[in-house]
Amino acid sequence: MNDIYRTLPDEAERHRLLQSPLNGDGLMLLFEAGLLWLTTNQQYVNSLNVFPVPDGDTGTNMVLTMQAAFAEADQNRSTNVGVTGRHFAQGALMGARGNSGVILSQIWRGFSRALDHYETMDTGLLMRAMQEGRNTAYKGVVRPVEGTILTVMKDMTAAAEKALKENTSLSQMLVAIVAAGDESVKRTPELLPILKQAGVVDSGGMGLFYIFEGMLRMLQGLPLDSSGAVLRPLAELDLSNALEEIEEGQDYEVVIDFAPNGNFNLENYYDRLSDIGTSIQVGEGDGIYRMHIHTALDKRYEPIAYTESIGTVKKIMMENLQEQMNGHAKDENKLPLAAVNPGEVAVVAVSPGEGLSRIFASLGVAAIVQGGQTMNPSVKELVAAFENLPTDKIIILPNNKNIFLAAQNAAKVSAKKIAVIPTRNAPQGFAAMLRLIPDGTLEENEASMLEAINEVHTGEITIATRSVEIEGVEVEKGQVIALYDGKLVSSAATIEGAIDALFQQANLDAIERITFFYGEGITQQQVNKLGDHVREKYPDKDLEIHEGGQPHYQLIIAFE
Repeated sequence: MNDIYRTLPDEAERHRLLQSPLNGDGLMLLFEAGLLWLTTNQQYVNSLNVFPVPDGDTGTNMVLTMQAAFAEADQNRSTNVGVTGRHFAQGALMGARGNSGVILSQIWRGFSRALDHYETMDTGLLMRAMQEGRNTAYKGVVRPVEGTILTVMKDMTAAAEKALKENTSLSQMLVAIVAAGDESVKRTPELLPILKQAGVVDSGGMGLFYIFEGMLRMLQGLPLDSSGAVLRPLAELDLSNALEEIEEGQDYEVVIDFAPNGNFNLENYYDRLSDIGTSIQVGEGDGIYRMHIHTALDKRYEPIAYTESIGTVKKIMMENLQEQMNGHAKDENKLPLAAVNPGEVAVVAVSPGEGLSRIFASLGVAAIVQGGQTMNPSVKELVAAFENLPTDKIIILPNNKNIFLAAQNAAKVSAKKIAVIPTRNAPQGFAAMLRLIPDGTLEENEASMLEAINEVHTGEITIATRSVEIEGVEVEKGQVIALYDGKLVSSAATIEGAIDALFQQANLDAIERITFFYGEGITQQQVNKLGDHVREKYPDKDLEIHEGGQPHYQLIIAFE
């Protein structure tokens, strides 16, 4: 079956597939229902972000993880629940993105382990699967924090245990699991003070709740908002003449394959896209829609974000139109990555922008994985970056706290010797690379890099995505905010004001050099003006300015 989102069965077929004990087909139907309902609520889960910064991607990461899990199990269909669970868990492991996706994959790993060697699943086996999922998830986190997805899984498991003692049916057990999940999510702010300050519940816990609620809605015959729209055939969507005439400002061609939600409105979709770009075309085939658009450089990610809000993105294709028109060969744009010989240490770095990638390449990394805020790479993508390198000694620089767990899982699934350095941002990654010992051992390099990342502090300047008060800092949506080492420290009306407030938080007496890495949302002229402002206020500090190219964050600032 090529399309993950098939036409869901009628009531009679649901009753047949979901009878107890449940076989592999029935389990797949529950998995699909959970995925669909999570997808419907994806943007709400994304909005449950503690800090008002544009990286609320928990819902997206969990959806992409579930998609990968379902696709793997779908390609290996079996009526055996053990086989189905094993493939689902494997797909989740390799497709896991972000911390939420990795923890979710651990839940399914334990869940599937309990199903192994069983043909069907009854209430007793479901309860044991919940227990194994809970245990595996907790073991997979070095310092488990309550008030998160872990707590919600624990509370739902306790509900399954209680329901089994009461001799309930499979559907009744799911009712108990979902009710407990709902209450657990509501309690997360009481367990995690930062959630209470932000006025939100835990996003990962909310996502897990939606998965199990989707399973229950399937059993109850309730809608999951799967697609019902009809368009012209996908084959009629002609993109062959895309390069014949390019209007001014059409820098990128973006093509997105997606499965829309049930409330998809084609006219509204076109209207919103027309504010983003031109040359808009939409086609449909077997429930999958394809959208084509030309956009300016600074808007090339907007069609992706908007399409994610109305459906599930399956595939993204992006091309630089101006480079194609100029006849530039793709190999001319390849970064000069370091050549690695057998036995040497190779470094893989995750980078959110083209400028940052060029710097990593100049410092000697052997492979670069595109990713960062709102675009966390999967375990599979990380493994692909180093698996074919001609050495068994690998260092991974995730350069984002939400990619660290995925990097650790990538290390676990490989036979190579891998060290994951807990870099939280690009400046820490650069500091680590400056301490690379080319002829050193993996252990020597790991120790050197761990020491280096503690010698740099990082500031970030971005635009607030919502109004909130956290740790005494009042923020209004649309204000410029500053973070220092990941902590929200100020909000201001201008970038200059945010920089001034940020510098007051930094211990400048111990700082010799300051570096600005500017992103997509600011021009070089604006950055140079800000640089002059800083030089005037702090004439004793060395200031460098580099293009970073990162999305969402106007400035990443390194203090060394």
